[in-house]
Amino acid sequence: MNELERKHLKSLSLEENAFTGYNHMTMEQVEKDRVVYRLDVHPESLNPYGMVHGGALYTLADDAAGTAAHTDGRHYVTQSGQLYFLNNRAKGVIRAVGTIRHRGRSTALAVVDITAEDGALLATGEFSYFCVDRQRMEERKHEG
Repeated sequence: MNELERKHLKSLSLEENAFTGYNHMTMEQVEKDRVVYRLDVHPESLNPYGMVHGGALYTLADDAAGTAAHTDGRHYVTQSGQLYFLNNRAKGVIRAVGTIRHRGRSTALAVVDITAEDGALLATGEFSYFCVDRQRMEERKHEG
């Protein structure tokens, strides 16, 4: 990630997402309308069957797609998401690529593909995001 991209995302408070970091996810690439996130699979990433938990995959997908929405400089919250689980892994590195398919005045639609290191498609889906007023969101955060 270059310095301009890092500065842009820092201004959106996306680089400091504690939930993402806590779950061993990091942003690898960012460009206008396209973002790549990485999940380094850890024991706490797994479900009781020893495979990556569906919630981890969903979070990875939402992070990649949502950050792609933010690349226009506006602020968004997730409106809806649909993820189709196709395959899974028990270890390694998993990546999600989020790409904007459509931008409107108040919404954005992103598609996401999640793949394993060997290129296998693990999940695919769509997420929609609603554009919000950042100042109002900050005020709400402090309301309680």
